[in-house]
Amino acid sequence: MTALIGGAMALITVKNVLLMFVGVIVGILFGAIPGLSSTMAIALFLPVTFGLSTYESFALLVALYIGGVSGGLVSAILINIPGSAMSIATTYDGHPMAKNGQAHKALGVGVVFSFLGTLFGLAVMIFAAPALARFAITLQPYEYFALSFMALSLIASVSGQNIFKGLMAGFMGIAFSTIGMAPIDGVVRFTFGNIQLMNGFTLLPAVIGMFAVTEILLTVVKPVSADKVVQQEREHIKGFGFSFKELIGQTKNLILASSIGTIVGFLPGMGGSLANQVAYVAVQKTSKYPEKFGTGIIDGVVASESSNNASIGGAMIPLLALGIPGDGPTAMLLGAFMIHGLVAGPMLFKTSGELVYLIFAALIICSFIMVVVEFYGIKIIVKALNIPREILYPVVITVCAVGAYAANSNMFDLWTLLVFGILGFMMSKFKLPRACFVLGFVLGSLVETNLRRAIQLSRGSIMPFFTRPLTVVLLAVTFIIIIRTVWVQIILPMKNSKKAKGEYA
Repeated sequence: MTALIGGAMALITVKNVLLMFVGVIVGILFGAIPGLSSTMAIALFLPVTFGLSTYESFALLVALYIGGVSGGLVSAILINIPGSAMSIATTYDGHPMAKNGQAHKALGVGVVFSFLGTLFGLAVMIFAAPALARFAITLQPYEYFALSFMALSLIASVSGQNIFKGLMAGFMGIAFSTIGMAPIDGVVRFTFGNIQLMNGFTLLPAVIGMFAVTEILLTVVKPVSADKVVQQEREHIKGFGFSFKELIGQTKNLILASSIGTIVGFLPGMGGSLANQVAYVAVQKTSKYPEKFGTGIIDGVVASESSNNASIGGAMIPLLALGIPGDGPTAMLLGAFMIHGLVAGPMLFKTSGELVYLIFAALIICSFIMVVVEFYGIKIIVKALNIPREILYPVVITVCAVGAYAANSNMFDLWTLLVFGILGFMMSKFKLPRACFVLGFVLGSLVETNLRRAIQLSRGSIMPFFTRPLTVVLLAVTFIIIIRTVWVQIILPMKNSKKAKGEYA
């Protein structure tokens, strides 16, 4: 605590505070605009840090990180388009709340629990970083495969009432993730001679297309407007839009989702894009009313936003303790360390201990700044719902196209945006859940990559999967989830249906 207070004292200067305010605001804007992200915000501002001191540089970059992750909830709630992959699950209940006239409340819940989730992850980072880093370094591809496979088994849980359609959508996502060069051996698959498909489909344009373009096409076919309802409800709402009783009632969901976010965050390559979906399913499974998820309840927003923000603290653990970035934004931060002649890893705590605790303090202070900025911005943000759709959606699709292109400066990403938009529209018409497709698309490559690495490491033997304790536990949990889901969603309804027919006869 003494070191943390010392880092905060070194951080508190007029210039640093201004940089953090500017960084948080810019980060929120980057997070809220579909196609942009905290990773892109940090990448664009890295050259700016050449003219700043080390402390000033990390104050700015950390602020961009915090703002960027939280900003994704804005577009996810208001127009059902996640600002980034970290906010996909926020659309499941956030947008239905907005359509039901509770946009202010949904935004308030998202902001507050983004803040609390961030603090949870940072607390774990500050007090448990060394132990968690030592644990993370012992994990091998066997554990990563088991964890990814367990997450993949959750497809059945987010499939809605029809498990078969959910599995179909999930397998479609996995199939699309296999396009391009195979991991490990680099064999080209399913490209049909198209060089552009060699690297497969980029996640960000695919997700934006699946949600943004699809949502616009669905609105064009069947216009939906909740503007009047939202206006009437908003006039009677103050503060964040929800009560202290509701805040306390979400304690269990906050702890569960934030724990998942922190754990998934500190596993390199996972990040908030996976954490928010896994946490959403976990909270749904432990809820007393799982059938209400997806209809517009705050539990779903709490699960998504607290988990993806908690992943910030988790992702910073391997970066600072091991020099291994946990996700895209921390990979950019690793570049910042190199720019300033520093080496992230175990020796950083000894050689630049004050900087480490300054980063800790900056993360905490920026979290408070984020709450203040978004609290005073909610009333302005909600007014976006009053913009006529014929004006709003052309602007949105233009911004999405710019964001998709800017990620890699590649025209193929624009075609990806269009293809996945049309695919998502067709899936919606056939009532195939897009959430399952995205989960399969995100996890398919992780499962395949880690399985092939594990098989290569064991020289073709599958025995390590059944001899390593953590792998066995994760696989056992996976099969329990699968058996329980089959029982609840297939066998039990069939039994009840036969029983009902017998009673009728």
